[in-house]
Amino acid sequence: MASTIIHLDTSFLIRALSAHSREDRVLRRWIAGGVELRISCIAWAEFLCGPLNARQLALAAAIVGEPEPFVAEDSVQAAELFNRSGRRRGSFVDCMIAATAIRHSARFATANHAHFRRFPGLLLEPAPQ
Repeated sequence: MASTIIHLDTSFLIRALSAHSREDRVLRRWIAGGVELRISCIAWAEFLCGPLNARQLALAAAIVGEPEPFVAEDSVQAAELFNRSGRRRGSFVDCMIAATAIRHSARFATANHAHFRRFPGLLLEPAPQ
């Protein structure tokens, strides 16, 4: 049986690194349950903009592993998402991040559901409770 894959958005990863946050608790459950956690190179680049310290960087890298590349197929998908969702200024990076998760048929965890729910084909994880 294939393992569950969840792509993390920048916002989710940042909050998950805050001890005792809802995202931290959810992330720990996923890790304990053997969920494969990934991140797109686009979201990883956002994360690297910080601010973050060396400990946070090392922990995040251990959680998500090597970031998933953005490939030509993602370019097409991101443009379609951008055009279909109203061509909103400042939303293209979110389209790129979503396109990578869609290509992998991965579930997607974000702290900004409003930014991503408009993308058809993206399997959003429920907001942490």
